[in-house]
Amino acid sequence: MSRLLIAVATLAILTSVHAAKIQVLLITGDDVKAHPWKETSVETKRILESSGKFDVALVEGVKALEDAENLKKYDVIYYHMYNASTPTASDTGKANLLNFVREGKGFVVCHLASASFKEWDEFKKLCGRYWVMKKSGHGPRSVFKVKIADKDNPITKGLDDFEQDDELYAKLQGDDPICVLATADSDWSKATEPMVFTLSYGKGRVFHHTFGHDVKALRTPAVQTLIQRGTEWAATGVVK
Repeated sequence: MSRLLIAVATLAILTSVHAAKIQVLLITGDDVKAHPWKETSVETKRILESSGKFDVALVEGVKALEDAENLKKYDVIYYHMYNASTPTASDTGKANLLNFVREGKGFVVCHLASASFKEWDEFKKLCGRYWVMKKSGHGPRSVFKVKIADKDNPITKGLDDFEQDDELYAKLQGDDPICVLATADSDWSKATEPMVFTLSYGKGRVFHHTFGHDVKALRTPAVQTLIQRGTEWAATGVVK
């Protein structure tokens, strides 16, 4: 009998630990040819799960947005694709995404993902800033300095400025209020550009970072920390 009780207690503890993890829906898929999205999506999953705080479901395509009931089991949607040639989300899928965030959950968007759904204005608001073809851009890939703009935010607290080997995204569009956490000076735009920022959407939270041209760009330790903390914040509103 005692062995049975021990087994039941152990199972309960393991179940509790599993349930305590943040549930992430990582949506990946179609992108420009220069972006090895299959590799970067797997690396993003690894980055998150290596923290011990996340369970990540990696799915391909926006069909995952169609089932509102299924979305309820996730705390945050991490959007990692630029749907250039794949079918766009249906009206139902779009509404499900917006309601998911508005009702208090999280959304993470990275690199070129903000260029998705170019005819969908509300998605642009959800991203805070967004890539527009022939307006937004970047110079040649290079090593550039990322400056921490808000050292008191829980996502960036304790982080120093760092060097990043990546594309420095510039001239993202939009003027809604955002909280800029990190910046970089672009030779291409001759301006200081937001690299990492957050915003509120309804009762929910959005974390947007512009990094991730390839796996190498995601291997910077500070970038990995930002991805982990930013996703945790988007999901829960805190960073532990």
